[in-house]
Amino acid sequence: MSEKRDYYEVLGVQRNASKDQIKDAYRKLALQYHPDRNKETGAEEKFKEISEAYAVLSDDQKRQQYDTLGHSGFDQRYTSEDIFRGADFSSIFRDMGFGDLFRTIFGGGFSSDYEESNVGQDIAYELEITLEEAARGVEKEVDIQRTEKCDTCYGSGAAPGTTANVCSRCNGAGKVQNMRKAGFATFVQVTACPNCRGKGKVINSPCNSCQGSGLMRKRRTITVKIPAGIEDGSQLRLRGEGEMAPNDGLSGDLYVIVHIKQHPEFIREGNDLWYVAILTYPQAALGAEITIPTLEGETLLKVPAGTQVGKVLVLKGKGMPRIRGYGRGDLLVRIGIYVPEKLTAKQRSLLEELAKEFGSDVKSKSRKFRF
Repeated sequence: MSEKRDYYEVLGVQRNASKDQIKDAYRKLALQYHPDRNKETGAEEKFKEISEAYAVLSDDQKRQQYDTLGHSGFDQRYTSEDIFRGADFSSIFRDMGFGDLFRTIFGGGFSSDYEESNVGQDIAYELEITLEEAARGVEKEVDIQRTEKCDTCYGSGAAPGTTANVCSRCNGAGKVQNMRKAGFATFVQVTACPNCRGKGKVINSPCNSCQGSGLMRKRRTITVKIPAGIEDGSQLRLRGEGEMAPNDGLSGDLYVIVHIKQHPEFIREGNDLWYVAILTYPQAALGAEITIPTLEGETLLKVPAGTQVGKVLVLKGKGMPRIRGYGRGDLLVRIGIYVPEKLTAKQRSLLEELAKEFGSDVKSKSRKFRF
């Protein structure tokens, strides 16, 4: 077997390198030589070498002994299993997108079934608002139920007046490593400690209020700020407002899913609003000034003489605010004509006279309308 290279040389760092520098050096080299990315000859052996160097130099005690004893003395005290025991590869490999399965460390694999991050569950809440509220932006209060720290034991899980003991099996780490060999391969599996169930502490006298979990259900009122111009189905993420995790872990997030009620007069299309204005035939033929609604109140619209059915008149800037920019969309007014179902005698007489005036010169025309 060839003589091992100096661990500092393997990672390309100085002997006085900090932990962060060592971690950064390993991350860069692991990204280059990881077997999932590099299929070249020798990449696997290089990956084993840098992983061993990182396992030693990232541990203060092992690094001190290596600096004092050198390779020969260090190797007499530590087996390969001892070298990798306690090394944190999970966070590095997750950051690089390799997941929890680490292969080809000394010809075998390093897998982790223990989730390093302790994060509570997210909560989803569906909220309905009006189109006017979506246009101007609004603050809403939502009532949710979530897990929080127990008021009695303040999250410790232990009954008042008692304390939890450090787990004797995992020494408070909350996780244990199991190693097995298969031929030349060595597999390291990190799992939650079965003795303390991943908590790192053993509670002999659990809190009666939370039964030792350290958590309890509470109802909270959360204020949600809804931005102007929000679209139907949008999700607002409130970090840390979800379920609290045990053992002082991070809280999950609250996702507020916004729904916009159907408006009785407007139809939304992106940042634009559509409205149908119904005119009488004389108004469309002669022109008129009509009153139409907007999100801010009523306004006057001039209809030119000779306006045809289906004509779209545009009111600039009377639509919805642009949530990712400046300005607003438009209010698009489509013209329709009112045709009475019943006529008075006078109305019929006038229309018959008008029909005679037009004669048979009016030809039908095909028009494409947008609905």
